[in-house]
Amino acid sequence: MDQKEFARRRKQLMRMMGPDAIAILPTNPEQPRNRDVDFPFRPDSDFYYLTGFAEPEAVMVLVPGREHGEYLLFCRDRDPKMEIWHGRRAGPDGAVENFGADDAFPTQDINEILPGLLESRERVFYTMGSAPEFDKQVIGWVNRLRSQSRAGKHAPDEFVSLEHFVHDMRLYKSRAEIKVMRQAANIAARAHKRAMRLCEPGMMEYELEAEFLHEFRKAGGEPAYPSIVGGGENACILHYTENNAELNAGDILLIDAGAEHEYYASDVTRSFPVNGCFSKAQRAIYQLVLDAQLAAIDEVYPGNTWNAPHDAAVKVITRGLVKLGLLKGRPAALIKEQAYQRFYMHRTGHWLGMDVHDVGDYKVGEEWRVLEPGMVLTVEPGLYIPAGSKGVARKWWNIGVRIEDDVLVTRDGYDVLSKNAPKEIDEIEALMAQ
Repeated sequence: MDQKEFARRRKQLMRMMGPDAIAILPTNPEQPRNRDVDFPFRPDSDFYYLTGFAEPEAVMVLVPGREHGEYLLFCRDRDPKMEIWHGRRAGPDGAVENFGADDAFPTQDINEILPGLLESRERVFYTMGSAPEFDKQVIGWVNRLRSQSRAGKHAPDEFVSLEHFVHDMRLYKSRAEIKVMRQAANIAARAHKRAMRLCEPGMMEYELEAEFLHEFRKAGGEPAYPSIVGGGENACILHYTENNAELNAGDILLIDAGAEHEYYASDVTRSFPVNGCFSKAQRAIYQLVLDAQLAAIDEVYPGNTWNAPHDAAVKVITRGLVKLGLLKGRPAALIKEQAYQRFYMHRTGHWLGMDVHDVGDYKVGEEWRVLEPGMVLTVEPGLYIPAGSKGVARKWWNIGVRIEDDVLVTRDGYDVLSKNAPKEIDEIEALMAQ
């Protein structure tokens, strides 16, 4: 993404902060996987959103109105020996030349420099609790200034949660972000189509998971979250990730797998028969979930509330379950009693962006948030009927169906970013027959 995008975000945040303020934001620490091996590093999403800088041990500081530069970056110094072992570093010079910092310093100098930057500020924009060890450093810097009050030092009087402002910014996607998210959705759609073409009875769940990884990496991306590849009874486990069972003819396969592309996630779920042909019972459940999803997507438009798609999905699913004999009673009463939660126990969606369950409030005060252009959410109703469900005919057992798409709120409605992943029954059966 162009550095101008990150600069625009920093300027917007500093306008919101106002004068006499300072913002401090560290990136994630590296995380050990096992002895002498770390997990692949991923920067903190808020940090990357404002900097575009993807190295560990870095801290962003914004000082609105500072004469010698408002955007400072503390990062690892260049080290030829370490770079031979672990790869190239930007260093302070690279942070200025390539990442738009007005000034940059080695991370080890932060204890000497930060207190001086804090001294002239009234408010500190910093989120406590996300990085406990760094919290101690920040508190230590402020206390150091307070202890020098008789020498004329001035400590900030107020702490403000930085994430409250950044997360509200992240909720509204720019054109550049939407472009990247559309690419992430298209990568995921190609992978889901690949899985449909290659799936056959006797395969292992992890074999299809490998096809997703192939498609993601071929496009320069990676999984946005651990892929869910569950056949038969495993399709009824919402967050199943073992992916180690054999796929059997006659079973439904549920795959929830999205790509992360340039630090933006897609989140797409498709469900289809392992043998390529829906049984009558599977077809009935699948069509019900699809009808609920389409009804929910129709409720995505500016001015509607966050909860409207969920309400629409619940109505369609409850009426359909009554029609199929899986619930008994009047739909209105069943909805009020939340009887549908026996088979549909999760919400219909979540915000989507740099994190697969992205930031942003779902309520403002006591009211559901109003949808606005630039917001991106998932729409993902489902039905899960595990074997042995009391009072449920055997023909419905082990049918787990979820259909999930990534939906952008536009100025006049919605745009399904993941529309290239087939979901109509005839489309799926035709693709699997190739």
